[in-house]
Amino acid sequence: MRIVFVVIMSILLIACEKAEKETKAYKWPIPNSFPKPQVPIDNPMSDEKVALGRVLFFDCNLSFNRTQSCSSCHEQSAAFGEKIPTSVGSTGQKHRRNAQVLVNVAYNKTLTWAHDGLISLEQQILIPMFGEAPVELGITGHEEEVLSRFRQPKYSKLFEQAFPEQPISYQLIVNALASYVRSLVSLNSPFDQYAYQGDDNALSASAIRGMNLFFSERLECHHCHGGFNFTQSTSHEKQLIDRRPFHNTGLYNVHGEQGYPKSDIGLGEISQLARDNGRFRAPTLRNITESAPYMHDGSIATLSEVIDFYAAGGRNIVEGINQGDGRQNPYKSEFVKGFELTEQDKADLLNFLASLTDNTFITNSAHGNPNF
Repeated sequence: MRIVFVVIMSILLIACEKAEKETKAYKWPIPNSFPKPQVPIDNPMSDEKVALGRVLFFDCNLSFNRTQSCSSCHEQSAAFGEKIPTSVGSTGQKHRRNAQVLVNVAYNKTLTWAHDGLISLEQQILIPMFGEAPVELGITGHEEEVLSRFRQPKYSKLFEQAFPEQPISYQLIVNALASYVRSLVSLNSPFDQYAYQGDDNALSASAIRGMNLFFSERLECHHCHGGFNFTQSTSHEKQLIDRRPFHNTGLYNVHGEQGYPKSDIGLGEISQLARDNGRFRAPTLRNITESAPYMHDGSIATLSEVIDFYAAGGRNIVEGINQGDGRQNPYKSEFVKGFELTEQDKADLLNFLASLTDNTFITNSAHGNPNF
């Protein structure tokens, strides 16, 4: 028994050492002042996986009816998000949530808007591929047909380079997509140049005033959108605390029922706890100017309106099916308490948020469609 245990541990040690070497070989596009993301031991990063994943990400062959790719709902020009309130799947089915941006998604502790159990991209990617409620790529029921498309000669070299001597499978497709998405790092905004690269001229005087407002206790923004990735939901090689925060911002309080619309109650749908109704993950604010509309359901059109919403301490809907005063939602976060801004304050805050836009990321051809 002891011999078997030693053999198993030796095999695991060799596998871990191999994965560690492969991970170190990949050169992250990350300045030295930032930590590197955590990567699963069984799917280390490599240039070859990223290259394959990039092809697959933009490939309509991945949807059962060849009408959509991952990029259909995650457009580079929108910070790998989408400029419509909620997504539409390959069958034309309208989804209930806004497509999240993939900016620095490798640093996210949790994935999707409201699920505290989805903590790896390899898990999350299965949802748009095989999910049936709602249908996105719609592979379920067409598994062999879709997979056979990638067993064609044009893909063979890419798969062999990324996964030598392994038969093409959905697991390899998922691992490649996860690797590509992890490579989408954005850390070169004017704010980064000012705060981390020492360029005092990178931000205007207005943006600096807005930055001071953002990090003030008066506005409380940084409590939910803190850290270098401007979200509490952050994990990396130096982050040892398992934090999975979700927040009720007072967006709804339907008919005084202390809740959100039944079509989407947020984390409460997973936990089945009333206190989790209306709690969603705070997204990163990096490249936030490029990803309107906002909130989990795309129900606020502009950043200016988002600021007005938080300044009011929530949203009061006076008529319609979602009527109710979100400001009075008993589960609303303690940090959404409202504040007063002058017109100049608001302009300064908007200028600071604009300084989080990394144009080199939005326009980087290395992230774009390879037109394979």
